[in-house]
Amino acid sequence: MAKHLRDDPVHIPSSTYRLQMNRHFTFRQAMELVEYLHALGIGDCYLSPFLMAAPGSLHGYDVTDPSRINPEVGTREDLERFSRSLKQRGMGILADVVPNHMCIDDAANQWWWDVLENGPSSPYARYFDINWNPPKRDLVNRVLLPILGDQYGRILEDQQIAVIYDRGGLLATVYQKPLPLAPRSWALVLQPAADALKRRLGESHEHVLELESILTALSHLPSANESDPTKIHEGQREKEVIRKRLAALVEASPPARKEIDTALRWVNGVKGVPHSFDLLEELLAQQSYRLSFWKVAADEINYRRFFDINRLAAIRVEDPEVFQAVHALIFDLVKEGRIDGLRVDHSDGLRDPAEYFRRLQAACTAAGQSPGRFYVVTEKIVTGDEKLRPDWDIEGSTGYDFLSLLNGLFVDRSHRRAFHHLYDSFTGSSPSVEDLAYASKRLILQTSMSGELFVLAEKLDKISEEHRWSRDFTLSSLRHVLRETIACFPIYRTYITDQVARPDPEDERYIRSAIARAKRRNQSTDESIFDFLQHLLLLEDPEGIDDAQRAERRQFIMSLQQFTGPVMAKGIEDTAFYRYFPLSSLNEVGGDPRQFGTSPAVFHARNQERWQSWPNALLASSTHDSKRSEDVRARINVLSEIPAEWYRALCWWRVLNAGHKEEVAGSAVPSAAEEYLFYQTLVGAWPLREPDAAGHEEFIGRMAAYMRKALREAKIDSSWINPNLPHEEAVERFVRGVLEPIPGNAFLRECSAFVQRIKGAGMWNSLSQTLLKIASPGVPDFYQGSEIWDFSLVDPDNRRPVDYALRKQLLDKLREEQAHGAAARLEEVTRDPADGRVKLYVTSRALCFRKSNRDLFTKGSYIRLRAIGQQQNHAIAFGRVLGRQAAIAAVGRFFMGLGAEKATPTGEAAWGDSALLLRHDVSRGPGRQTWREVFSQTTIQTVQRSGKHMLPLAEVFAHLPVALLESVE
Repeated sequence: MAKHLRDDPVHIPSSTYRLQMNRHFTFRQAMELVEYLHALGIGDCYLSPFLMAAPGSLHGYDVTDPSRINPEVGTREDLERFSRSLKQRGMGILADVVPNHMCIDDAANQWWWDVLENGPSSPYARYFDINWNPPKRDLVNRVLLPILGDQYGRILEDQQIAVIYDRGGLLATVYQKPLPLAPRSWALVLQPAADALKRRLGESHEHVLELESILTALSHLPSANESDPTKIHEGQREKEVIRKRLAALVEASPPARKEIDTALRWVNGVKGVPHSFDLLEELLAQQSYRLSFWKVAADEINYRRFFDINRLAAIRVEDPEVFQAVHALIFDLVKEGRIDGLRVDHSDGLRDPAEYFRRLQAACTAAGQSPGRFYVVTEKIVTGDEKLRPDWDIEGSTGYDFLSLLNGLFVDRSHRRAFHHLYDSFTGSSPSVEDLAYASKRLILQTSMSGELFVLAEKLDKISEEHRWSRDFTLSSLRHVLRETIACFPIYRTYITDQVARPDPEDERYIRSAIARAKRRNQSTDESIFDFLQHLLLLEDPEGIDDAQRAERRQFIMSLQQFTGPVMAKGIEDTAFYRYFPLSSLNEVGGDPRQFGTSPAVFHARNQERWQSWPNALLASSTHDSKRSEDVRARINVLSEIPAEWYRALCWWRVLNAGHKEEVAGSAVPSAAEEYLFYQTLVGAWPLREPDAAGHEEFIGRMAAYMRKALREAKIDSSWINPNLPHEEAVERFVRGVLEPIPGNAFLRECSAFVQRIKGAGMWNSLSQTLLKIASPGVPDFYQGSEIWDFSLVDPDNRRPVDYALRKQLLDKLREEQAHGAAARLEEVTRDPADGRVKLYVTSRALCFRKSNRDLFTKGSYIRLRAIGQQQNHAIAFGRVLGRQAAIAAVGRFFMGLGAEKATPTGEAAWGDSALLLRHDVSRGPGRQTWREVFSQTTIQTVQRSGKHMLPLAEVFAHLPVALLESVE
């Protein structure tokens, strides 16, 4: 959708700054940052989910109650004060919402609690995507709860499961965490208690009569399978009456309480006496859930999860009632003007994203204080040549596509073959990336998500039996074909709905591609089964099926679409990326290791497309889900410039550290690939300054934790499902041994020296990508703390507390030095770039310039510029033009070739006579002959060579290897 077809939203952030809200960082602490962020040049604060989440949550995506603000991050009043403080400075809030799933392992989730207590008859049963009639018969009308740490029988007889009395009702506890019990099942405890009380007090005693009356009332409650809404409502009301009566009886009658406690002890069994647990097992069998070992989930799970995380259950937000319940508080905050935009999490998990965004936009527009569109962006990963869907009523994505595009500019594409050769030589492995992706996705389908696959296969089998052309296909063959097709799917998902007669051309192309790839990999499988699946997915219905069967086919497709995305994410991002990493900076969310770098032509073309179609999309370089921070990637990218030197270092380090390897199960640990990943990670995350003893020990701990996670994600020598502790512990001993700060540790000395050589180039890479992000079409997004150097790895490493006191101090110092002039400040901040001031300076100056020239960067055209001369391949530049205003962003790259290991790559020594060629649409017009460089405040005159206007790069990059130029009238 071209931008002229979409009205601009009422509020467009000039930039965003992501804050991770949790018990360690609250609204009140965020309040203390408002003035700092304003001075930094930030437009909106982009908050992680702040609704009620699981206790202790550090990220907020495990929402338990969307109708409440998480008390661990503050109160509604705190949020209102924070919002007012931002508004006073012209800033806003971009809120992260989670419409796809909820956390279900905490009693605060009252919807799920009610489902567990009342089964299919719960009014909230429709809120969750539960299969109440799964293939496994003993799960019919029950939910599998895979929360046990061992086999059910062992946990039961170890007394880890018990029944307790609590405030008028009975609860089960598992590891001392509560679970509801269906009130009708309480009779197994209360009836023996009533019999004993009768013997004790006599059958006519008022407390005996009351307890027997309570038992009668329990027996009249509707069953878990009741479907009559009136009876369900009456049962809900009567249940609460029973609770109050039981509570009153226990309070008034110590004998009744004593007999209930005695009955509970009897039900809970005696350790070492197996048959004493029979009654407890009988009680649990009457529940609408089945407790099981957590590993059972892979095969038997019957509720849709967020990816393969058992504690996160998907919700059916496509249901209007669920949609309203999930967003009610958010809409209230929009109406009050507390939040100004929304970031939607995991939109590919929604049944119909386009319809969801239409509803969301309509509701936000109706609730907004000002009429007009609301600012909405979504987390969406596009792959290959895939485009964001033009019919989505949003401003764009959260910027993973830009992250990958931008990062690739700093990868030297000319060394692709050499780099892959050295990786193959060191690791002894040369897999095809396509084969690796296929194998990784297939592994996920066979292990952690096999249950979901089996359910889909059952549905497909039922569909096949409804027509004579396909009824002979077996369940086994259909499951195989379905698994192979999903493993070959080239994108996260398609977007077919039950309202269309044919898929759109893009969806059809991806479906045909997946089927064709699957056929090639399965030459011995009957092609007709693949053809049947293809006809189904392309909505090519056979003659003779009725409307109900046609609807069933559409429902299957929509369920399949919600499944392919999680398989892609788990298979690629969380498996393949940890198995193959010649240059690990390419293994980023939304990235593709096969694309060894980005050409300037592609970078400019994609920027131009965004300006035309999604001018208000977010532009990310680091996020809470990044595999590596932008600064780690920027340094690792330097390795692409020096493959021979990198290989020599690798081989020497392997020799130095050979004595730290161990043999585990007949193999040397770490493996060659694990060792390679460790060295690359070490180089990327190495501190800029030598840390003290405590800092070095912390660094070792971070490296060890990263390697443990990498091993489990790779699923080769260990995994989350089956941790191989001997292997993991051997790798950790290797990490700690080679990094031990003792005299004579040659590796520590050699690695430090190597990093010292490339760290400057890494820093300049980071400055370059920062400026390109700020000046490109879209809304630049900054992850917390990334305004100075931040060498964080994948979560939880990138969610550590941020030292804002340091950042405030550095920014205050920069502002104090303003009186000395921009050039003097630049000289000061570049004298010791390791302290982070130079990145802070570039970030703040560029953001403030962008904010002061909003229309230029929001509406201004995008014009690609190119350099000429010997260093032309080292410069990237573009112009932004709106009327009489113009600005140019120019940055350097491939800094090792510019002498970055010895000096800052500036001036004539680095850039010679190379120049930036100005196109007519940038150079013509009044005031386009003189340009002011924003960071140094120096002026540069255009020169003419062969009748063409140019800017000498030696002058453009006189002070820094990045420059932001504004035309001077």
